[in-house]
Amino acid sequence: MNEPILRVDEIVRAQAQWTEQWHDGPTPAATGLPWNAIEHNHRMNFELWHEEDIARRDDLGPERVRQAKRVIDRCNQLRNDAIEKVDLWLLEQLPPAGADVPLHSETPGMMIDRLSILALKLYHMRIESDRASAPVAQRRQCSARHATLTEQLQDLSGCLETLLTSLPTGRQRFKLYRQFKMYNDANLNPQLYASQPKK
Repeated sequence: MNEPILRVDEIVRAQAQWTEQWHDGPTPAATGLPWNAIEHNHRMNFELWHEEDIARRDDLGPERVRQAKRVIDRCNQLRNDAIEKVDLWLLEQLPPAGADVPLHSETPGMMIDRLSILALKLYHMRIESDRASAPVAQRRQCSARHATLTEQLQDLSGCLETLLTSLPTGRQRFKLYRQFKMYNDANLNPQLYASQPKK
């Protein structure tokens, strides 16, 4: 079996470690592609997770919710930028694939992003399954959900490993998909350009 370009078990382990560490405080950013992009993607998902929680509070006032929405927009953009950087790095490592090679619907960067979100779900579901102040039935439900999320992580890891192994051999290919987020662009979001003064 061919060695994949990236080790999926290392990615999963790093995402879990970063999640634990960042709840205690910031750590220095990873350096060098593709790991700096993988870590930045996870860092943006980490920030998104906590800002989404804040945005759902009713006791902080509308200004804090507005700030949370701005952070969410910024993090989403940077998260997608990091996905593209991972995919671009991977494409640069691979020989050109012919148009007749089967096309994978998802890019490796997109799958790494999904693994990142699962790492966050697993961390927080484990916290909730152990929270002493929660009702017993709720803790049991969270524990069952944690088991389901673990299975999802294992399945997705296996799928990504298969893809990364098959790419160098030409059994599969993927394309770099640009996200083209429109809501952050004042020239493309009608709510933004309609409110601008006429020139």
